[in-house]
Amino acid sequence: MACISITKKIKDVEMEKKDVYTKDGAVDRYGQPAIRDKSGNWFAAALILVNQGLATLAFFGVGVNLVLFLTRVMGQDNASAANDVSKWTGTVYLCSLLGAFLSDSYWGRFKTCAIFQIIFLLGLVSLSVSTYAFLLNPNGCGDEETPCEKHSTFQVAFFYISIYLVALGNGGYQPNIATFGADQFDEDNPNESLSKIAFFSYFYLALNLGSLFSNTIIGYFEDKGIWVLGFWSSAGSAALGLVLFLFGIPRYRHFKPGGNPLSRFSQVVVAAARKWERGDKLVVDEDDLFEIDGKGNSSGRKIQHTDGFRFLDRAALVTPKDFSENQESHNPWRLCTITQVEEVKCIIRLLPIWLCTILYSVVFTQMASLFVEQGAAMNRKIADFDIPPASMSSFDILSVAAFIFIYRRVLDPLVRRLKGSKSKSLTELERMGVGLVIAVLAMICAGTVELFRLKYADKDGKNPSSLSILWQIPQFVLIGASEVFMYVGQLEFFNGQTPDGLKSFGSALCMTSISFGNYVSSILVTIVMKISTRDDMPGWIPGNLNEGHLDRFYFLLAGLTLADFVVYLFCAKWYKYVSFEGRNYENETDHVRADLRV
Repeated sequence: MACISITKKIKDVEMEKKDVYTKDGAVDRYGQPAIRDKSGNWFAAALILVNQGLATLAFFGVGVNLVLFLTRVMGQDNASAANDVSKWTGTVYLCSLLGAFLSDSYWGRFKTCAIFQIIFLLGLVSLSVSTYAFLLNPNGCGDEETPCEKHSTFQVAFFYISIYLVALGNGGYQPNIATFGADQFDEDNPNESLSKIAFFSYFYLALNLGSLFSNTIIGYFEDKGIWVLGFWSSAGSAALGLVLFLFGIPRYRHFKPGGNPLSRFSQVVVAAARKWERGDKLVVDEDDLFEIDGKGNSSGRKIQHTDGFRFLDRAALVTPKDFSENQESHNPWRLCTITQVEEVKCIIRLLPIWLCTILYSVVFTQMASLFVEQGAAMNRKIADFDIPPASMSSFDILSVAAFIFIYRRVLDPLVRRLKGSKSKSLTELERMGVGLVIAVLAMICAGTVELFRLKYADKDGKNPSSLSILWQIPQFVLIGASEVFMYVGQLEFFNGQTPDGLKSFGSALCMTSISFGNYVSSILVTIVMKISTRDDMPGWIPGNLNEGHLDRFYFLLAGLTLADFVVYLFCAKWYKYVSFEGRNYENETDHVRADLRV
């Protein structure tokens, strides 16, 4: 009877522990298991969403009109300014790899977010100070009619250091804040797992709502040459966002960093290569593969073995030489776990999908460069109000907000009904494919608008076209619709398909897709201008767009994106979804039993 009573007591304690604590391995700020009712969930997520909105407002307060700042204040031509914006934006997202690496390996997501937000704020403050102190020379320059004087080498260098501090800070912060927000929901709890899926849509919505203010109010003042007010507003927004982020410290859930993933990946490659040299057999039977009881590695759940890339399976093949004499330890450079091998396979499988998203980002980046320049060459008057070209991206933001609602409330239930299942909807890969198709339509629309803009331009080519800037609305709306399918789908896909110890890296893949898209856009513009300016021709994208053929560049992007979509279909069909094993609670049970014995 005593044994039965003790056993029942153990089970009651275990059940109570599982109900009180999260099941996904999250911990609080003290490193203790996170209590479900006192941590995470929508309170913590709401602070992160507001923080994201304010940080985005700050970032786009600089980025949305950077092309105009470069032309009006720094004295660059249109093509050079567009290239510099593409390189700067590319650097922003390339820095996301650094932030993800530090987060997943050493610092954890909270510490990484806090440090990079401080760097971001320092960059904004130095940009504001330099603009006020010496970039706007003479006073009142920087609007459409009054260009600024040439700057010294020191002034130019200080400006670029400032904006690249902004790039470093925002880039390192972005992939981690998305994953940190998702960490606030226990995916092993039915209710919280649904909230986690919804979080990514709200996260992208917060990002776009944050940029709405910067694209309209701040963008308006900057277009009028009031750059100092715009930049200081961005710095103030970033400071407020940082304060709110730190306010949530007592409620956040955390995941411990899993160590350097590069060493784990290298161990798999080295172990597989060594056994290939020895001529060890290519394993077919999964029973011959090595796995550790409990978690698959120090950073999360075990991953089930999959076919494909069988060369790497050799790394997990158990041989007598893999263990020391006591048979308890093994050399990780000679023998790896199945989970460790599958981590490498996961990343390899993700790469073709990731590569296909780069060309979409080339289309996306046109909103911050060529769309703005196109709008500046159109009739911007509505009555006595002059519409800033950069503010037209507000229609992209409104489109994102509308299509998030339309997808979640209309399209998603409709697809489930058509598939005849409550659980089946469009997969992330299917949604990303839809985003590519809509991007093709957006470029065709932009090219068509440009044809009509040229038709209604002055014959001498000096004045803007009489075509209203409002004709740009459809292309911005289509880009916004494509983002809902592509970028929200990307966030969910890469976050869900990366191993537990690489979640920030999964979000960074989304950011680096945009990064490489900007670099490819810059290279594409350079190539197009080099080819199209032969024989004394002004080229497709000259300083005066009335003398060029921007429409041809848009149609070129439409054709390239369509070809990319065809390649994407093959990659998506080839992709195999990763399968994780359930959480392991043996260690928790052992702790409970130990406490009772004491």
